[in-house]
Amino acid sequence: MSTPPLASGHEGPHALRPLLDTVLEALDTGARARGGPLPAGGPEAVAGRIREAVGDVLPDRGDPHAVRTLVHAFTATAADPAHPLCAAHLHCPPLAVAAAADLAASALNPSMDSWDQAPGASELERLVATALAREVHPAGTPDSLVTTGGTESNQLALLLAREAHGGSVRLVCGANAHHSLPRAAWLLGLPEPAVVPAPGGTLDPDALDATLTRLSGPLLVAATAGTTDAGLIDPLPEIAAHCAAHGARLHVDAAYGGGLLFSDRHRARLTGLGAADTVTLDLHKLGWQPVAAGLLAVRDAHDLTALRQRADYLNADDDTEAGLPDLLGRSLRTTRRPDVLKLAVTLKTLGRSGLGALVDQVCAHARQFAALVDAHPDFELHAPPVISTVLFRPTGVTDTTVAAVRRALLTDGSAVLGRARLDGRLWLKATLLNPATGPDDLAALLHLAATSRATLVEGHTPR
Repeated sequence: MSTPPLASGHEGPHALRPLLDTVLEALDTGARARGGPLPAGGPEAVAGRIREAVGDVLPDRGDPHAVRTLVHAFTATAADPAHPLCAAHLHCPPLAVAAAADLAASALNPSMDSWDQAPGASELERLVATALAREVHPAGTPDSLVTTGGTESNQLALLLAREAHGGSVRLVCGANAHHSLPRAAWLLGLPEPAVVPAPGGTLDPDALDATLTRLSGPLLVAATAGTTDAGLIDPLPEIAAHCAAHGARLHVDAAYGGGLLFSDRHRARLTGLGAADTVTLDLHKLGWQPVAAGLLAVRDAHDLTALRQRADYLNADDDTEAGLPDLLGRSLRTTRRPDVLKLAVTLKTLGRSGLGALVDQVCAHARQFAALVDAHPDFELHAPPVISTVLFRPTGVTDTTVAAVRRALLTDGSAVLGRARLDGRLWLKATLLNPATGPDDLAALLHLAATSRATLVEGHTPR
């Protein structure tokens, strides 16, 4: 058996070209076979299709057609975030230019843990990290770290707060906070978080003030800019003022809402963000990047010294003194992908105005969909959207029926809606992240929900 071709090196592009043709063809045929935003049939049917396509995972003899077979099956059984009726989660359709850049990152395969593995990539990461940090913190000495997403960023924020306070800090967060925050406190061995009421889905600043007055010791307040359930934004200026008054450190989880920074129209909704010591961003949400594309921005780059580590084979003292950049303190991970390349290509290709236009489009789609819901006699709108998430539910039904409506759509593969519990009730959730979605798509999404409701409640499918 001859040695299989490699993806990089002089012959790499020649080896990749026919494989890319195969992959692109399989993406096309797989999407046609799926026919909608989600494969029909439910979990067991989908699992059966994958088992049939894979067969023996590790056969004695390799299959030269495996790329075509498995990419086709992978696509045919995928949830396609680019389909306008796939609107459940903060799961964006990636830009073609970002996915193309990600191919180069995979082919060259730099590892961002030492300069000699990623010479140019390390400087590219420094430039992009600094530029994005200044979007959040225009003044001072900000910096940011590239992460795998909001969960890692939130964990890093708690770690940095703990180290800044000499090894102990207590998390104070709203009842609306992302689950990764209390989980990070548990992972880091921190005290049980103090949870502040969030009536209506946002943190109550008066209750926060009372909590900070009652508690003693080093405190980290975590606010949210873009909740996962309804896309709501906590009152950041008031929260920042209370933190300043009580000497508490402030972290803002803006994994969802941080993308509003690119929009001249919507940026003001993040007023107060710059007062935070640390801010979580996720550009695989309102940034249209392939997963993963997270960041943690810090107002004071000095905070990052807590992450410094020495490993002689990666950042020996004499190498660092000789001028080789030290990358080991840029992450809790050692081996990590150069996710910065797709970010850099996207930022450079679209610019602020291009990214801002995409943000404005999806926010406008959410307002349009909310108007359709509000005008429909069989649905109730929770509230006007703040970002691009719309919560709604059929009128006159139980939570059990709301859940059944969603599962019926998932099972037949016709639409992908999420679910959220707010104000003590279960809501259907449409998270609109596809800039190419049109008015007919929004109407079709609501029609499918109405059809599912009627079938379950009235026992027939309306015309």
